[in-house]
Amino acid sequence: MELQVFVPVPAGRLREALADAVRVARAVPGLQQDAGAEPVAGRLKLRVGGHSVTYRGTLAVSGRADGTFAVRGDGTESRGTGTVTLALTLSLTATEGGTTVTVGGTAKADGRLAELPGEAVAQAANRLLTRTLESLASGSAESAGQERTAQADDQRPGTDDGPHPTVFDTEVPPPALESDEAEAIPDTVPDAIPEGFEVRSEPPAEAAHARRTMIGRSAEEVDHAPPRGRYAPVPAPQTVTGNPALRWAAPAAAVAVASAIVVARALRKRH
Repeated sequence: MELQVFVPVPAGRLREALADAVRVARAVPGLQQDAGAEPVAGRLKLRVGGHSVTYRGTLAVSGRADGTFAVRGDGTESRGTGTVTLALTLSLTATEGGTTVTVGGTAKADGRLAELPGEAVAQAANRLLTRTLESLASGSAESAGQERTAQADDQRPGTDDGPHPTVFDTEVPPPALESDEAEAIPDTVPDAIPEGFEVRSEPPAEAAHARRTMIGRSAEEVDHAPPRGRYAPVPAPQTVTGNPALRWAAPAAAVAVASAIVVARALRKRH
């Protein structure tokens, strides 16, 4: 198995990302990590042509003394007995504008994956490795950009001059009444009334009538007084109820009269 992938990040950044198991787990597309398990462990769905196979397994990446990385993984089908194992070696070579990653090694599979065409399986494996390396490189570039931004903020002049002033430290200007124009306002009222002004000791008649009307009726009386005129409420009709004793008088009288007639006719028949 041979594959070369170019990523636009320096080789040092990519080595740091490969040494971090958490970042490697985030870079694998479609990996669903198990809670409480190792960083690179869980379920992975692999699409091969028009088929998809789900594996549950682990992946380990370790660095070597010569600068290469060893990748070992194994998985088992979640709905079958098929297994897959791989042993890969990643070699990083610094090139213009980025890094070239050379992938070499072996992979063995049985079960459903062995029944599919070999070319389709190789394409799916190469696509998975390429997307993983590109995602890992993208994360490395983002982290590098954040570090550069933080360093630029720390080196910006004027950031260590002391605490910034707040609104409470701002000097408040004097009020407008303390200006020279306030001195023009007289403190006393003149004793003499200018010509042309008339001072009334009593309010006009209309105002006095309205005042007496408002004072004569309390607020509660005004709020609860019933409307008058055409909007006055119509009283409910009074129902006349008769004496209960009269209800039984007519039936009793009818029974008495009928009894008298029956007795009279019986007496006539005897005579």
